[in-house]
Amino acid sequence: MNNIIFEHPLNERMRTWLRIEFLLKQLHLHRHFTQNNALLFFHALSELLEIVERNDVKGDLIKEIEAQKQKILSWIELDGVDKELLGDMLKKYDLFLAKFNSSLRLGQALKDDRFITAIRQRLMIPGGCCSFDLPSFHLWLNQTQEKRNSQVDEWLKHIAVLDEPLKACLQFIRQLGEFSLFTCTNNFFQETNGDVSLIRIRVALDKNVYPQVSGHMSRYSIRFLPLYAGDNNNIDAIEFELACC
Repeated sequence: MNNIIFEHPLNERMRTWLRIEFLLKQLHLHRHFTQNNALLFFHALSELLEIVERNDVKGDLIKEIEAQKQKILSWIELDGVDKELLGDMLKKYDLFLAKFNSSLRLGQALKDDRFITAIRQRLMIPGGCCSFDLPSFHLWLNQTQEKRNSQVDEWLKHIAVLDEPLKACLQFIRQLGEFSLFTCTNNFFQETNGDVSLIRIRVALDKNVYPQVSGHMSRYSIRFLPLYAGDNNNIDAIEFELACC
């Protein structure tokens, strides 16, 4: 049976991280663009820089890495654990911290780049990146693919310090939660937990429903809604799996 996993953050920090993860995936997916789809890359880059400007992403990740290191250190002396794997994780986390401590503010070089700044300003205007609005952008798009790719690679180096630590932290958090089977009756499910930052909901794809989640870290509720309006068949009793991370 094919399943789909929905993830819902229960605090602002996790909400920010999931959005950054999404945008980083978009950047890597669209990094080798043509003249016709270049704005997909620059929209994602602009939104990522906007999030980084408004949040202390670097500080929050450093705190999370330190907290995860403490958990690993508490596990490493337990019988039956893979000490080599945990040791490698600690070395990787120390490397992340060293890179963070030696780096400037995240994305600062990109925020100071006049070319990127001009594009970001015009992205706020519908159709604002036309050739007559941004002749410099039009000229750049007509450079060779090799030159454009080289420039994009240089830009992405400035946010590379964020990419791997975020992946590692989110993978660690996701693996903390084990899926358990539940049934949502009368289209309502409520759960009370301790300090949970992320819930993951796995449901059969053929149900054609998606979860609507409300609440916070210690208490939340789930309702399932049909993909298509008016399709409410079998929605009163939905079996799903839930992992609290």
